[in-house]
Amino acid sequence: MSDEIRGADRGDRGERGGRQQSRRPFFRRRKSCPFSGPHAPKIDYKDVKLLQRFVSERGKIVPSRISAVSTLKQRELAQAIKRARFLGLLPYSLR
Repeated sequence: MSDEIRGADRGDRGERGGRQQSRRPFFRRRKSCPFSGPHAPKIDYKDVKLLQRFVSERGKIVPSRISAVSTLKQRELAQAIKRARFLGLLPYSLR
């Protein structure tokens, strides 16, 4: 197999697929916790409408890296979802 086919012929220019690598990185806006702030809703196991926003279509609890919930509030949220499931307010799984 020749070097050109394997891709070793790019040289030291920092090119990849014909594009320069000196582009600016993608700007990502910092997410803020929806449960922090003065007018934030309280996490309550009886508030099924609020809890359903943090449960996926399959019935799994959405991770904090996706939902942007802080670590402390994610624990409270998970506990509230589990409590609501136990009481029959939320389903364990959706098929």
